[in-house]
Amino acid sequence: MTDTHNLYDVVALLEDVPSLRLCRGQVGTIVEVLVGDVYEVEFSDSDGRPYAMAAIKATQLMTLHYAPNAMAS
Repeated sequence: MTDTHNLYDVVALLEDVPSLRLCRGQVGTIVEVLVGDVYEVEFSDSDGRPYAMAAIKATQLMTLHYAPNAMAS
C-alpha cells in the first residue's frame, strides 16, 4: 500500500510496534516529517494526553479521512 502522509495527518498503525507497546489500529497524529519515509507520530488518549511518540515508517501507517474523497467515483 502506498500512501502519502503529510504533517498533522491523523494516521493509524497497520502493524504492532511491540517495543513501544503500540498495537495495530492505534491512532496518532504526524507531528514531524523525518528523513525519507519516516514520520514522528504522537499517540494521545481520548482526553488529548500524549502517551507515546514514535518514529514510524510510512509503510506502517494509513492516513485516516473524515470526509468523502473528491476523487472517489
